[in-house]
Amino acid sequence: MSFFPKISFLWEVEEYLTKVFRNNELVTALGTQEAERKYQSLLCHLSHPPSFTTVRVNTHLASVKHVKKLLFEEIQKQFEGLCVPVLEHPKLQDILLIPVIGPRRDLKKHASEVIVGAHCGYAVLRGAHVYVPGIISTSRFMKAGDLVSVYSDIEGKCKRGAKEFEGVKVFLGNGISQLSRSEIFSSSCPLNGMGVRMIEPVYLSPSFDSVLPSHLFLQNLPSVVVSHILNPQPGERILDMCAAPGGKTTHLAALMRDQGEVIALDKTTNKVKKIKQNAELLQLNCIKTFCYDGTKALSLEKREDEQEGPPFLPESFDRILLDAPCSGMGQRPNMAYSSTLKEVTSYQPLQRKLFTVAVKLLKPGGILVYSTCTITLSENEEQVAWALKTFPCLQLQPQEPHIGGEGMRGAGLSIDQLKLMQRFDPSAVTLQGMDINSLEDSREDDLISLANKDCIGFFIAKFIKLNSK
Repeated sequence: MSFFPKISFLWEVEEYLTKVFRNNELVTALGTQEAERKYQSLLCHLSHPPSFTTVRVNTHLASVKHVKKLLFEEIQKQFEGLCVPVLEHPKLQDILLIPVIGPRRDLKKHASEVIVGAHCGYAVLRGAHVYVPGIISTSRFMKAGDLVSVYSDIEGKCKRGAKEFEGVKVFLGNGISQLSRSEIFSSSCPLNGMGVRMIEPVYLSPSFDSVLPSHLFLQNLPSVVVSHILNPQPGERILDMCAAPGGKTTHLAALMRDQGEVIALDKTTNKVKKIKQNAELLQLNCIKTFCYDGTKALSLEKREDEQEGPPFLPESFDRILLDAPCSGMGQRPNMAYSSTLKEVTSYQPLQRKLFTVAVKLLKPGGILVYSTCTITLSENEEQVAWALKTFPCLQLQPQEPHIGGEGMRGAGLSIDQLKLMQRFDPSAVTLQGMDINSLEDSREDDLISLANKDCIGFFIAKFIKLNSK
């Protein structure tokens, strides 16, 4: 049941992806028709939000049961008494799942319109209100307090301040304008507050703006799985090589009960500040942040300054998480992917540089987890095949919990090897909407199973380093 058009790509990227998802190995295993069906289903899923909002509980400060109670009360307040359940996950015991109601097809559209940028639009589809920086255009005479219909300019073609827009726009729902048009576009200084309070979104998800900020972290389900796979232990020294904005970093620290050391690297100053802010908000003290390029984090000579930061000597870490920079094609919702083929294919060499450094920084017997939020073979299974060939000291390991599907064929890996990986593929389930009636009729086990599958596209591989060679 597709409510939005399937995701669109530049022609060269679409051609590239079509070859990936019709590769000989895959077609031989599935058949041409099934391979094509899965690919088209994936493209439809990517333009829609996941079926559940996932929040990770900061177990360092509060119990899951306590936060669940507070969250249920907050959602009832936001949804004006609508009884939407908050579910605990049987295998991920620090997350809570909230079903997303929608798409709601019977919403009346208003004459007054607000056009927002694509990224703002995607946030609205996942429960956010509209903030002023995301607004590109409004109707000519819009006043504060007006009922407005909000649309997303998915192709980025609307001019800022336009009084009307006839280009491709996607309806996101209705809200109440908090400011007039003149206040939004004529202000002498940029405004940052709320521009439209959403009251009838197409997809009904709770807003987490200032909701239990030290107790909850909004995180996609596979991103939570990654930290459990790494399984850091109290007292260990952990490296998070590409750590911003800090969701996985803070999760690792919580899993270690804030005992040990989590080194978080990112090469962008503002992103490092965000990691620090999140660590402080969640009251985690074992995290040390550094603004540093992970590809340069290895030093073969002992430094004289005795500083604890990068670069580090070989075999300095018990466990390493490489949640690598990637093409991000698994993120949802996304209706128009704007990157060029050159940009898409630029990530593989960077990932290999980071991976090579990670292997050298890892102690013998240590664990390396590699992950991406994309769907390509070149950034996922091909990287695993390359790693196993390049580093004989590495061995693929089983993952616990194993919630996603197996790896995708096409990189020359064996069936046994593919079964050790996790590829979260949204096309594994039928695209379906959810309303209150279907929610009430659903078994909790079925809802959990849906949450496990209908999430973002994601990939995880886990390695152990057997020796130093």
